[in-house]
Amino acid sequence: MKVKLSLSARRLPNVAGIGKGTSDPFCVVTKLAEGASQPVVLGKTEVIKNTLSPDWTKVFVFDYELGHPVYVAISVYDEVRKGSNKAMGSAKFELGGILGSKGNVKAKKMKGGGTIFAHVEKYSGSGTLRLALQGIKLRNTEGMFNKSDPFYEVKRKVTGPSGDVWDVICRSQHVSNDLNPRWADSTIDLAALCGGNLEQHIQISVYDHEKSGKHVLMGEIETSVRELVAAKNSGPFTLRRKGKDKGKLAVNRADLIGMEDLSTQVAGLSISGGASAPPLPMPVPVPVQIPAGTTSGAYVPVSASAYVPGAPASAAAGRPTFVDYISGGCELNLCVAIDFTGSNGDPRKPGTLHYIHPDGSLNDYEKAIQAIGRILAKYDNDQKFPVLGFGAKYGGVVRHCFQAGATPEVDGVDDIVQAYRSVFRTGLIMSGPTVFTEVMQTAAAHAVSSQEEAKRNGKQAYTVLLILTDGAVSDVHATAECLKHISDSPMSVVIVGIGAADFSAMQFLDDCASYETPDIAQFVEFNRHRRDRLALTAATLDEIPDQLVSYFTRKGISPARAVHLDEEEVVVEPEEEEIDLSLAFGNDGEINVASGGHYNSSMNF
Repeated sequence: MKVKLSLSARRLPNVAGIGKGTSDPFCVVTKLAEGASQPVVLGKTEVIKNTLSPDWTKVFVFDYELGHPVYVAISVYDEVRKGSNKAMGSAKFELGGILGSKGNVKAKKMKGGGTIFAHVEKYSGSGTLRLALQGIKLRNTEGMFNKSDPFYEVKRKVTGPSGDVWDVICRSQHVSNDLNPRWADSTIDLAALCGGNLEQHIQISVYDHEKSGKHVLMGEIETSVRELVAAKNSGPFTLRRKGKDKGKLAVNRADLIGMEDLSTQVAGLSISGGASAPPLPMPVPVPVQIPAGTTSGAYVPVSASAYVPGAPASAAAGRPTFVDYISGGCELNLCVAIDFTGSNGDPRKPGTLHYIHPDGSLNDYEKAIQAIGRILAKYDNDQKFPVLGFGAKYGGVVRHCFQAGATPEVDGVDDIVQAYRSVFRTGLIMSGPTVFTEVMQTAAAHAVSSQEEAKRNGKQAYTVLLILTDGAVSDVHATAECLKHISDSPMSVVIVGIGAADFSAMQFLDDCASYETPDIAQFVEFNRHRRDRLALTAATLDEIPDQLVSYFTRKGISPARAVHLDEEEVVVEPEEEEIDLSLAFGNDGEINVASGGHYNSSMNF
């Protein structure tokens, strides 16, 4: 899904200096490094003269997926035309955290003064072009003893009062001393490049990079996006300057992303105008039916010999998107269910799956809770989460659904871990078999109740049930039937397999969905992603946005009107430690990361 980030600031410090008026602020957006990747400067806003409360119009477009945290640093500077730009402050944001906040806006104080406001919303563009270019036998412009340092610019044609001009949309990095350069892939917004019209003329110019900023034109072509896509299977373009051949430009990759059936259209049709498809009709609502025998609550273990039953759980054009629903205030409610069967091993012994480490380090159950829970918690305003257990014996009876912790809901992700640990102090006997059906029915009843309550208040709610288990279910048929019964609930089921058991039997989940039965379940083995938190969250959460949209559209429920907050309603978060990020400003306008740019949240467990 595509989102756009817009920025503003209030009460910035004036760093212009005595007698030099008011600062001229602009900000630079840097995508901070994920794991082994490198930080990337995404661009800068325009400079706004003589103000300490700027509203920048430049927006930054991101591909955002629920399981992929995206951290950005916002660095604010005062532009100094003859000298070095002066830092005014900085702040760090995570896109999902902004999107999950009320009104899709967050604000943070900066050290030294001032507040940054970051707003994320749906981006209604027309896809992107993923472009990889290669120069072949470029003509050298550096003389006999040196070679050119080529880079390219992709430009769109803009018609102004004085006629047509070429506006730069994308600029590659330069490749030093190479007349046959292979440039890194570029991702270009088609809305910005050609307005979605694949036959619109564009220009690609190749320059020899000069430190002075006075780059030398080596050659250029006029083409279109359609021709670039077709050129993957044909010969290279000829670069020309003043009518002369200046080398070749080969297209190694030109992929169109985010435009439905576009590759087919490019192959066989002439596309113009960038018109979007007509809106899809909303389906007729279907009443929610709760399956017979659905449990409304869970057992509450209080000792080894007694238990107490818990309290009942209380559009845009075209197909709506996950961002549409979240922007309208739809909340994601997380419910966690944990396997306490005997196959997990004695929790008092090191090396077993439920062993609680004295040094405070996390076992695999706790790692999964923290990684997945922290992402979903960003979309839940009240931060209250039910925690369930299954597979333990209380009072001589095996409980396939019981309350973990002292309260029906806990506050925050850290308290989910504490509720999990508290179960081992209740006198349970870890038993079996492995049965999911009761926790799934309980969570489904809770999900329906939450959505009905939200509906009465003009809101929307959707639940994610996270089941953590060390083994395959004992009764595959019963589990499959239960999934079919609850598949019309406002809920997704994510099952994470902990440990080294054979989970091949869990593949039955892929067979549960059909034309009549929505797909609401996903199974992931923890060990396949145990060294990479990002890979785990991506694998477990990537289907939830589509499942949420599918549920609401099946019911004929459109996204609520986007929530907008007045500036004074936005909660301003306190200042954080200074970001470890240093930027280098080139004479030619290029901005690069000089050092730092890695955020503290480790991608490894």
